[in-house]
Amino acid sequence: MSDKRIELLTSRIRDIPDFPKPGIIFKDITPLLADPQAFATSLEMFEERYKDEGVDVIVGIESRGFMFGAALANKMNKSFVPVRKPGKLPAATYRCEYELEYGTDACEIHQDAIPKGAKVLVIDDLLATGGTARATAELVGRAGGEVVGIAFVIELTFLNGAEKLSPFPPYSLIKY
Repeated sequence: MSDKRIELLTSRIRDIPDFPKPGIIFKDITPLLADPQAFATSLEMFEERYKDEGVDVIVGIESRGFMFGAALANKMNKSFVPVRKPGKLPAATYRCEYELEYGTDACEIHQDAIPKGAKVLVIDDLLATGGTARATAELVGRAGGEVVGIAFVIELTFLNGAEKLSPFPPYSLIKY
């Protein structure tokens, strides 16, 4: 992977201190999305990594994963499936709860969203603790798909989220 491409992407990530609460440094991807070259570069890098994996479906995690997942699915001519917070999908769903630092959360997928045996790439903007991505991988399995990878724009390595994703191989464009 070209250092120039990584430099372009990292130059478009903005740190927002004390958001959403004091002590947190939020990694803001909106400048990357606003730069057509940087956004296209991120999609090219994901496509290069997964073009030979036989991906049938790309699953995007609410909400920023939708932006990358839908665009990548279009670029690769694959199906796109959203994973959403509870109560947002209109048809029958599978639900998976997962632990947060303080409490629990959940996500859902339509039961008929993934063809049986389909190879699925899960994508989101950020890997922190790994709970949401792990829950999404479990939902893909319940829906009949096979996770071939979980991809992120950014990984916060100090939170060790990749450890929660085994045996699903994570891939991140940028690591902090």
